[in-house]
Amino acid sequence: MNELQFSRQVKARLDEGLALSPETRERLRAARERAVARQRVREPASGTVVAGPHAAARTGGAAQLLVRYALPALILVAALLGFNAWQQANRDALLAVDAEAEEVAQVDAAVLKSDLPIDAYLDKGFQAWLQQFAGSHEDSQRSQ
Repeated sequence: MNELQFSRQVKARLDEGLALSPETRERLRAARERAVARQRVREPASGTVVAGPHAAARTGGAAQLLVRYALPALILVAALLGFNAWQQANRDALLAVDAEAEEVAQVDAAVLKSDLPIDAYLDKGFQAWLQQFAGSHEDSQRSQ
């Protein structure tokens, strides 16, 4: 039994139980026809009949695909690239303005990478060693 046969059987059962006046039946028939007319499937220019809630999306072709998927993806990629460029420009500006901070950061990184034991950080002579290390690091930077 398909959907059309089922709907006819339901309609027949409902009609059997109703005792409506002819005016009421006529108003219901007119209302039903208006509702069906609003729901009729429109035929696109290509000659194929398309029905369903997403019919326009299936018939749009390449232009619809471009607008729905490719354009938002391109906008997202452009935004990400722009954000990355902005961050890089800010980072470069900060490093260019504060060269001393960059030098201190390089010294800190070299100290952390060295084989210096943890107890050496607590030693009172650490500041002297650090100054000596920073001086030798500056000399090596100048020679490059």
